[in-house]
Amino acid sequence: MTVSRRPLLTTRRRAAAAVAGLGAAALLLTGCGSDAGADAKDKDGKDAAASGETRTVKDATGKVVQVPAHPQRIVTLTQEDLDAVLALKIKPVGITNGQGLDKPPAYLADKVKGIDVVGGLLKPVMDKVIAAKPDLILAGDMQDEQVLKQLREITPATLVTMAPTDDWKISFRGIGNAVNKLNDANKVIADHEAAAKAAGEKLGANKGAAVSIVRWNQDGPSWMERKQFASGVALEMGLKRPANQNKDGNAHTPSLSLEKINEIDGDWLFLSTLTSDGEKALKDVQTKPAYKELGAVGKNHVATVDGSVWSTRGGPLASDVVMNDISKALTKS
Repeated sequence: MTVSRRPLLTTRRRAAAAVAGLGAAALLLTGCGSDAGADAKDKDGKDAAASGETRTVKDATGKVVQVPAHPQRIVTLTQEDLDAVLALKIKPVGITNGQGLDKPPAYLADKVKGIDVVGGLLKPVMDKVIAAKPDLILAGDMQDEQVLKQLREITPATLVTMAPTDDWKISFRGIGNAVNKLNDANKVIADHEAAAKAAGEKLGANKGAAVSIVRWNQDGPSWMERKQFASGVALEMGLKRPANQNKDGNAHTPSLSLEKINEIDGDWLFLSTLTSDGEKALKDVQTKPAYKELGAVGKNHVATVDGSVWSTRGGPLASDVVMNDISKALTKS
């Protein structure tokens, strides 16, 4: 059984999701475990992983789950989960393809060579998951209860790792807790925040610039709100969002018509696509006067970036990609 990949939150869903997300995020982070540390041994001196020792955690829905103290065979069902475990220096045994892709995300390709693909993003093929023999499944923001039931029959240690309004740091800390590496997760976040601040200080004349973050769809562009993943990285670098995009949400707008294309303008414009139809629509509009009249276009302040990174829920490694993309564009001249 498969399920469809979720979009970023729409305006209609935001109010309900916010209530659920706040509680779920807290539960994910406060899930308690045993005292088993990174080098824990059982009473006979054997490795905790080998002894079958477990810890108790709560996932992003508040469900109490017993997980291995030191999981050895992790399957990830989203690229955000994959990004997280790789950032914690854990190599999973099964992964899914990237958002809008029929292969793993390109920015992680060199890190996942040889790892079995068990399906599409949030579309696990159960026989392949079984073959991976997981002792822990990280199920992203899976909402299909039938699929979750099947996964929990494979291993009860199946966690929903993301609530609708969680940012990547909340999810990452939750995953860090689930794999008994919360301290490592906190250090990764602290290092990223320090690096983003330092990168922002090196932007010269573009320090504090207003950056427009846009995904081009088949029927037009959508700009991202302030708390959307890539926007958050830009703000950490001391950048701003254009005044009309300075909306405090983690979603994106509906696709805009050509008549409203001025809404995507800014000091700099970062453009991405997720589908071939979106890519074609972007190429078509770039020949039109309305696009050419944008201030960022006139200044040659446009960067094309990877939508499978910039339009996702994000993770520490994806954050580094966004930070590097911004730094490269804004310091190129």
